Amino acid sequence: MFQEFVNAVVGIIQDSGFLSSDWRNYVMIGIACVLIYLAIGRQFEPLLLLPIAFGMLLVNVFPGIMAAPNGGTNGGLFYYLYQGVKLGIYPPLIFLGVGAMTDFGPLIARPSSFLLGAAAQLGIFITFLGALALGFAPNEAGSIGIIGGADGPTAIFVTSRLSPELLGPIAVAAYSYMALVPVIQPPIMKLLTTKAERCIVMEQLRPVSKLEKIMFPIIVTVLVSLLLPDAAPLVGMLMLGNLMRESGVVSRLSNTAQNELMNIITIFLGVTVGATATGTVFLSPGTLKIIVLGLFAFCVGTAGGVLLGKLMCKLSGGKINPLIGSAGVSAVPMAARVSQKVGQADNPGNFLLMHAMGPNVAGVIGSAVAAGVLLNVLQ
Repeated sequence: MFQEFVNAVVGIIQDSGFLSSDWRNYVMIGIACVLIYLAIGRQFEPLLLLPIAFGMLLVNVFPGIMAAPNGGTNGGLFYYLYQGVKLGIYPPLIFLGVGAMTDFGPLIARPSSFLLGAAAQLGIFITFLGALALGFAPNEAGSIGIIGGADGPTAIFVTSRLSPELLGPIAVAAYSYMALVPVIQPPIMKLLTTKAERCIVMEQLRPVSKLEKIMFPIIVTVLVSLLLPDAAPLVGMLMLGNLMRESGVVSRLSNTAQNELMNIITIFLGVTVGATATGTVFLSPGTLKIIVLGLFAFCVGTAGGVLLGKLMCKLSGGKINPLIGSAGVSAVPMAARVSQKVGQADNPGNFLLMHAMGPNVAGVIGSAVAAGVLLNVLQ
């Protein structure tokens, strides 16, 4: 009996992340604690950052929670939950919930917002070329570039198809940068715009009819699915959720997609993505390159939207505030809120939120289309 007790204690010690001989686990525990602070203390996208950070903390304390089945031994809890990430199941379900929560009215009212959403995807393709130049394989470069869309589900969807071995660091990078939008974007926005441009007050958007809102998801689904079938799972589920919202006849389904389903999938996806960030995997030269390239992609995407916003400002005779271009990345609705916050810092009477929501939701569609392009070219 005593020997069995000793063996059990030894087994616990051997599985312990705290007593791991690899110093990188300790570093990741520290990083996880910093992210938890940012989620709770600074409220940087806590719905995403808190589960990711806690999953990161837990796997570095107890690696067995992500262990794969071995012989007759069952795998860890997160191993099974992670299959929804690995198989590309969670991202379309997230898009269903996003669609049910999204009002495409600002985009319909100002179709030029599509251009700003497209310009913000510039970071994806420039980073793709940069990753190729640094020696990454084409499929790896595509997975790295998609981080620039600031859309975690899309990054997971693309990477699960192109480079499953990079899924952990790319997913963590994508979601971390989404959460850190309020930190990353404002310096770029202020650098590329003048105070006069930031103070521009835009005209109120025109009213959008219910018929327009119902027809929009149907038209977008047909066009995107015919042009880029690889983007159909993401765009199709996004538009299904939106059609459920706008039709007004399936409120129970729409509410479930917005709340219960979205919350459950967010928890599962967040903790399992965080649990891929073990010290041995995450703190390696290749992963650090991915993190840096992902940040570069996100910054270039933000800059691309702002620069096109400046051009549209000049062409419109000063009627468009360039700050709304930064919302063309797909971090909904945080990027739009950042546009509002930066604009009000220079002009307290400026209200850019609804104007920024047009490029913001266009960015969701744009990132899915960019994903379809990469999958079509690289698969």
